[in-house]
Formats: sequence, structure tokens, C-alpha cells
Amino acid sequence: MDGQRCPEQTPQRGVPEVLLCGECTQVPGPKGRYALSLTATHLHLQWLEQAPESPGCLLSLADCIGCCAFKGRDPADPGGYFSVFWYPLKKKWWRSLEARQREAKTFRLETCRDPKENLKTAERWAEKIRELSVQRIPKEEEGLYSCLPQPRQLLVLVNPHGGKGEAQNLFYSQILPMLVEANIGFNLVVTDRQNQARELMRDEDLSRWDAVVIVSGDGLVYEVVNGLMERPDWKSAIKKPVGILPGGSGNGLAAAINHYAGNDQVSNQELLTNCTFFLCKGLVAPMDLVSFTTGSGKCIFSFLSFAWGFVSDVDIESEKYRMMGHTRFTVGTLVRLSSLRTYKGRLAYLRAEEASNQNTEIFPNPSSSSTATSHQNCQKLQPNFCNDTHQSLNANVVHQITSESSVDEISNLIPLDQPVPNHWTVVKEEEFVLILAIYQSHLGTSYFTAPMVSRPDDSLIHLFYVRSGISRTALLKFFLAMEKGNHLEHSCPHLVYMPVKAFRLEPFTNKGIMTIDGEALECGPIQGQLHSRLARIISGSKK
Repeated sequence: MDGQRCPEQTPQRGVPEVLLCGECTQVPGPKGRYALSLTATHLHLQWLEQAPESPGCLLSLADCIGCCAFKGRDPADPGGYFSVFWYPLKKKWWRSLEARQREAKTFRLETCRDPKENLKTAERWAEKIRELSVQRIPKEEEGLYSCLPQPRQLLVLVNPHGGKGEAQNLFYSQILPMLVEANIGFNLVVTDRQNQARELMRDEDLSRWDAVVIVSGDGLVYEVVNGLMERPDWKSAIKKPVGILPGGSGNGLAAAINHYAGNDQVSNQELLTNCTFFLCKGLVAPMDLVSFTTGSGKCIFSFLSFAWGFVSDVDIESEKYRMMGHTRFTVGTLVRLSSLRTYKGRLAYLRAEEASNQNTEIFPNPSSSSTATSHQNCQKLQPNFCNDTHQSLNANVVHQITSESSVDEISNLIPLDQPVPNHWTVVKEEEFVLILAIYQSHLGTSYFTAPMVSRPDDSLIHLFYVRSGISRTALLKFFLAMEKGNHLEHSCPHLVYMPVKAFRLEPFTNKGIMTIDGEALECGPIQGQLHSRLARIISGSKK
């Protein structure tokens, strides 16, 4: 096994070019020698005692996160070694869902009796495998997606109190070994109080880091996003790639990123492994944000959802069951169903279809097709959802935001003390069980709330509301069906779904809990608008 470029051969159509080839042994492994060849996409291992036509073992470099070369432990051993680390998608024998599972193979080579030369040959193989394993930008995403540099340095924030309180242990037991295999450098910060991450993001020298990585639930992402938006250089700071590794209860963003990569809906350590794999590969995608302004003048930025009523009640009231992990939300749902509440207020929204017709997009959106697609999905899933009764009010149109705007000017909706624009829809019904606006596919690992969303820059706010009068049984069926994402396929006259670009909610009283990304805020008038592709998230490519 010489580790050199293989001799020039006449290219055959459909046959990949072999870049390196040679012979080796596997450690540990069956005795005998193997033929090893490397192409631009695969490492091919062929046992020499097998028939030549045998397919051997084909290992995809798309599943590889790292490779390292080293000397053997025995000083008398002249061989050179290299190990390759793979995380292919596989099913466990007791279940049908696929998730990334670790595989490592170590190869020993001995082309001569000189240990230094053998080590150099192993290093050539390792270097070439690392080079070919780098994440490639999908052709259809050129100009939008990017990749983290190699080598890379990460700022890792761990919330030890999130979820079951296991985030720090998960980092050392599951995440750190993968970072070492991928040769990724990092600085670890363990947060010990609320808003510490927010303050850190306001003051940190971001040029030191290629990305900010969060090991927590959605709450720490909320802090990081708002901290970045509170900086004087927010326009560049918010472009800093953010990675999410699930270590909390809800883990909605992590579940959504996993879904966008085309993976099965998994949770716990399987979801964590999938997301850490995305981090090691380093693909960066644009992500939408939604800005909210409140009656007190506060400006808040959101990456996941807004809720008022049943959903936010369950979220906040189930905090007492935090040690149960994401199961806390199931328990909280059953508890709240036993005493169903209703909330009075006025809801208004700018339909995505209307925004396109009026040419009044709040942000310029180069992907106009996503609006039409999602509206078609709405009609396909449940046509009567899109025909809510409404009335119009007169006011000025929404202004487009420019790249020169300051953070104070980023909200360009009509002020809350003025009527909404005349092309907005105002809901006649004034009593609700819940109102939920979501802009990612998942509200949590077990809540596939917006199955029509296929990417983090969907460019839509998906607005759901449930009118009063729904039975407890019907509401329970709705949330049970949400686990598989088929809740919109069942007719429910009290449920309305609408893709929008902006909305306003004016509660008639201060009754009830409002949440943004699962974080509670004072109940009162509020309005939100979409900002397409404002942030950057570490994502995964389709299978």
C-alpha cells in the first residue's frame, strides 16, 4: 500500500476515478490483507481473499467527519496507522427509525521497514480523506448556503440547568468525542444564570469564533439571538452561524433542523448525535427571524414561535415537571385539558398571498415560490382553513425595510395604537382557546406542528388559532396527531390555519401567558413581522 496516486488509466464512463490505492490490514479485524481504494466520494475496502467480483465494503465520505494518522503503540512495529470516523444513518434492530450511528475503522499499512515512511503514507491517506469529507454546498443552494472553514474554532455555550439537567454530561460524553474526531477547536462556557448568554453575545469579540454553538433547549438560543441583535454591529453579528445541540426539554429548533435534512423524527441521544454530525460537517443555511414589538415599546426577536393561550399555558405551567424531559409537555397538556380556558382578544394578520399581491413584502424575498407553495399546501390539507371570515380596516401600508436600517427601525409595522392596514384580515371571533405562530417545522421534538415547512428560511409565519367551543376530546386528538404531523388532515371546524407575513394580537384583558420561543412575557398588545434570511444556522443537507 503506497498511498500514492494510482497509475493513469483510461477513464471509463460511469466509473469513478481512483485517487489513492494500495493494500492494508484492518485493526482490529479479520486476519488477511485488503485492497483499499479512494475516490472522490467513497472509500472502498476489498478483502483480497474474496473473489474479485465481490462488492466488498463501500464507505461514503458524506458520512465521514474525520480521519487521523498515528504510530502504533509497540515501538518495534514499523507500521503506520490511520483511523476513519463515520456516522452513517442506520436503523436499530428494535425500531424502524434511522439515526446517525458511529463507526470507526483503523487501517495498518507497511510499505517498507521504515516507520517514518509508513507514517507519512498514512498521513497522506488521512489528509486526502479529510479533504474529500468536507461538506459540499448543494448545487440548488449555491449563493445561499456556505460552509464553516477548516480548521474551525467554536464558542460552545452549555446550559447545565436545561431539560433534565444533563446538558453538561451530554457534552463530555457524546459531543466532545465527535468534536475531537472532527479536529474542531472550541472554548467552553457553562452558563450559571439567566441572561448570561445574552450578555455574553452583546460584548463578545465574535471575530474569534467561526460559530456559536448552544448545548441546551430553545431558551438559550433565544438569549443568543437577542444578544446578537442588541449589539451596535448587529447587522454583521446576526450573520454569525449558530449551531444547536439539543440539551433541553422542547428542542424545537434542533428537531426542525433534523427534519430539514430529511431525517426521521427522533429524540434524545439520537437527535443529539444527528445534530452534532451537522455541526462537524459545517453546512450553514439562512434562517428567518420574526421581530415583535409590545405595547410597552419593547423589541424582541424570535426564531421559533409565539403562543398565547393553551400552548403557552402548558409550556410555562409544566416547568414543575422539567426533570421529565420532553414528556413534561404531555403531562402538562393533560393537566390543562382538565380545566380548559378561553381568552378574549382581537387578532389581525397580513396574509402571505395578500402581501405578494400588494407587493408589500416586509423584507425583500428572493424565494417568492415558497409563498405560493405553502398556500397551496394550506388549500390541499384543509381548504376551509383558508377561508376565515374577516373585515378590513383602513391604514397605511407596511413599509419595506432597507439594509441601512438601525435595529430600532427594524420593526416597520404600523404602531400598535393605530389601526392595522386596510389589506390586513381582522378575525371576527374574539374568544380563543389558543393562538400559535410558528416559523419552523417543529415546536418540540414530539410536536411536528408545521409539516409544510421544509427549510429554515421558509419565509412565512404559520399562524394557527383555535376558537372557543372546541371539545376537550377534539383538542386532545389535535395534539396527539401533531406528533406525526397529520393534525391538519383531520377536519376541525374550530381550527384555522393561515400562512402570513405579519400579525397583531390585542388581548382584551391581561389574562393568560404569552410566550416567545418558550420564554414568558407579560400579556398585552403585541405584533410581529417576518424578516427573511436574517440569521444563519448550522444545518444539514438532504439525504
